[in-house]
Amino acid sequence: MVVDNQSGAGGIIACQKTERSAPDGYTLMQGYVATLATSPATRNVPYDPVESFTPVGMIGGTPNVLVINSKLPIYTFKEFVEYVKKQGNDLNYGSAGAGSLTHLLMELLKQDIDSNMIHIAYKGIAPGFLDLIAGQTHAMFPGLAAAVPHLTSGAVRALAITGKERSPRFPDIPTFEELGVKGYSDVLQWYGVSGPKGIDPAIVKILNESLNDVLSEPELVKQLEVEAIQPMPMSSQEFASYAKADFERWRDLAKKQNIKIDT
Repeated sequence: MVVDNQSGAGGIIACQKTERSAPDGYTLMQGYVATLATSPATRNVPYDPVESFTPVGMIGGTPNVLVINSKLPIYTFKEFVEYVKKQGNDLNYGSAGAGSLTHLLMELLKQDIDSNMIHIAYKGIAPGFLDLIAGQTHAMFPGLAAAVPHLTSGAVRALAITGKERSPRFPDIPTFEELGVKGYSDVLQWYGVSGPKGIDPAIVKILNESLNDVLSEPELVKQLEVEAIQPMPMSSQEFASYAKADFERWRDLAKKQNIKIDT
């Protein structure tokens, strides 16, 4: 297997190259929540996230975690909501970029708790963390994998996590579901495998079974756990349905919150 890292335009270049490749099963793409859901939900991209590709299978996902500057006098999600309502427009939050999952997820939360927090978009999650730790921003909603070193060091404080269950890596962080906040149990920063449109179903079946076999290997599971990623083996049909539903969720939110990114 040859890995060809296609950088540029937030994954759009890689998606275009995959879309234009021969549908013979030899060119595959690691698509993820941004390329197949949040980006096409918020901007015009030169591909259709549902129709332009052949879904092969899911790799796995990491939950997103609501974190705040550790110097804030907030220790629970309930206190966060009360603080936000009290401070009003004086609070802001950072994201990995306009239209990213970290942006849309906080907009979903703002909608649910009736907040006017101001959005500050960064060019990636790393500079977003720098300003959060420095106190320039007050909150962020990164993927858990990106938050691990900052949670471990105590530089930021976690209040709640998405997903159906608590993270084995950070069992003290409650899920939104536990806190009575609905709509976050299936929100993940996920990664999957796709190919060009039109791959023969027999080939897709072979690729899907191979992928799922690998995801059951203890050594790989252990490596993914280090990155706080949970393997999520699925059939190609299940992955197709999952990716489509996630795209539609963020597209509907973007319309409701009037989020449209110019490209």
